[in-house]
Amino acid sequence: MMKRRGLIQKCCWWWLLCMLWGKGASAQQVVPITNTLKQHIFTFAEIEYLEDPSSSFTFGQITSPECSRRFKPSAKSTPQNVRRTSAYWFRIRIQHDRSLQKHFLLEFFDQTIDEINAYIPQVNGNYHEVTIGDKLPFPQRTFRHKNFEILLDDDMAGTYTYYFRVHSLQTADVIIVLRSLDHFVSYGLTEYLSFGIFYGMILIFSFYNLIMFIAMRQRQYLYYVLYILSVALYEMCTDGIAYQYLWPDAPAWNQFAYGIPLFCMSIFALLFTRTLLHVRFRAPLLNKIIIGVMIARTTFLVGCLLINPSWFNYKFVEIIPLAVAFGTGIYVWTKGYHAARFFVLGYSFLFVGFMLKFFIMLGYSWLNFGIISYYSLSFCFILEMFFLSFAIGDKVRLLKRKKEVAQRQMIRQMTENNRLKDDINRELESQVQARTRELAAKSAVIATQNEELLQVNDLLREQADEISRMNALLEQDNRQLQTNVEKVSRARALSTPVDFEEFSKIYPDKESCFAFLASLKWKDGYQCRKCNSDHYFNGHQPHSRRCGKCGYEESVTANTIFQNSRIPINKAFYLTFLVYSSRGKISSHKLSDILEIRQSTCWAYASRITKLMELRKKELRQDNGQGWSRLVLEEIDTTTT
Repeated sequence: MMKRRGLIQKCCWWWLLCMLWGKGASAQQVVPITNTLKQHIFTFAEIEYLEDPSSSFTFGQITSPECSRRFKPSAKSTPQNVRRTSAYWFRIRIQHDRSLQKHFLLEFFDQTIDEINAYIPQVNGNYHEVTIGDKLPFPQRTFRHKNFEILLDDDMAGTYTYYFRVHSLQTADVIIVLRSLDHFVSYGLTEYLSFGIFYGMILIFSFYNLIMFIAMRQRQYLYYVLYILSVALYEMCTDGIAYQYLWPDAPAWNQFAYGIPLFCMSIFALLFTRTLLHVRFRAPLLNKIIIGVMIARTTFLVGCLLINPSWFNYKFVEIIPLAVAFGTGIYVWTKGYHAARFFVLGYSFLFVGFMLKFFIMLGYSWLNFGIISYYSLSFCFILEMFFLSFAIGDKVRLLKRKKEVAQRQMIRQMTENNRLKDDINRELESQVQARTRELAAKSAVIATQNEELLQVNDLLREQADEISRMNALLEQDNRQLQTNVEKVSRARALSTPVDFEEFSKIYPDKESCFAFLASLKWKDGYQCRKCNSDHYFNGHQPHSRRCGKCGYEESVTANTIFQNSRIPINKAFYLTFLVYSSRGKISSHKLSDILEIRQSTCWAYASRITKLMELRKKELRQDNGQGWSRLVLEEIDTTTT
């Protein structure tokens, strides 16, 4: 009796479970295939889903009565994988009619889905598994199309349930579309034509601004070209065009390829904003903010590449560079820079498109208008590029207007100058005429005096000849005397005690010191220390010489005791002279008092010179009028001091 009662209870529970499952299954809306059907997008109750947090459910478990009743109708028109770590199961119901003469297919509209396992019902009641997604090489697709398509069996009749397992590391919109094959061909051709127009416009904008950059050499054009090319690459990644044409055999790129052009868009947009609006001069604080945002955005990219590539999914971070560029344009415009008006207008469209996508991502499904919302950002990019080109042209136009105003002012000034010149000329002519009459009156007196002057002139001419001859002799003597004085002064400075004031008259500045060093170093001719060539050019530094063969440049202080000297060269000269003249007996404290240099520095230099004097003792005894200059060309190892 107890066994029978238990059996009855089990039968009742099984019947109730079957009723609930049948009720749940019947609650899902069925989409019929008809001759008039071109396309149908599955939304709300037409598509049901089940989340698999562990991503471990099999198809057998999903089709079991227990899991079947757990499917829920979609609360949104476009379901999404809210948790990217979970797998999501979706099912739809289609009513087939084998009498139709049309072919149909299912299409997944989102090209960024990593993996879709589609379980397609067969006539015999079994299911056929088809795997699609951007994790697979592009040539494996049934159709060479950017979306994912699955052909339906035209021999089936009745209502069948289709199951799809979706797993993607990126946020995916599960848009399932039922299309007739002829409509798919027409739609595909139209779509690719639209892509051709879209990317063709981008190429035209890029080529035009590249020509402007080559012609005008203004960086704003280059930044703008790089910006719109980044936009094109990002759009190609999100549309699936990049995967189809650029890297069809490298599906791994699809996981993060869109993040790099998105980064380039932000960076080049901010660089373009800084250059076009002259932010560095018009808004220094905003310029620092822009630089900070670029550094932060670069750090985020490095983190995505090296730490966690899934961070690329946080596309909303681009609102920060966009808001900074947009706010900068508004600020500069309000401050009177009229060239920013089209910039602000262009970024207004982009800001609206970005915010529309952002709010749709947050769950505001009433903002989703289908194809318009899906391609809204692309439309806004086109409008933005259009008005940014106007902004660049407007800037050039304003510069041209300023140039024309300046030219008109210059013409007016030149006209005024010509008028003043004519007035002055007329006044000068009247003064010349008056002066001419005055001179004519005096010419008679001058004529009488000319005869007397002629006689005097003859005498003066003879005296002038004699004076010229004497002046020539005196000039020759002066030159010889000056040369002798310089030689005597230099010889005295080389060998006899003089004070710094007198020493400075001989070597008053760095130029005279370098000239003296050059004459000492290369008195026997120039020879390169690297290749021994004797051909040279003047170097970049004063009195330096650069080898004409190997390009080695040698400064005038190189390989002298003044190499790497940190004190003024004329004081270094005098310090060497004092140590030499005192035979190294002078103290560093006295040198510091005389030269007004730190005692430690004087001690270091004096030690080097004293050491060299000791090494060159025999040669210094034969002075030959050279004095302390014999110490200059010695190579000293500075590390010993």
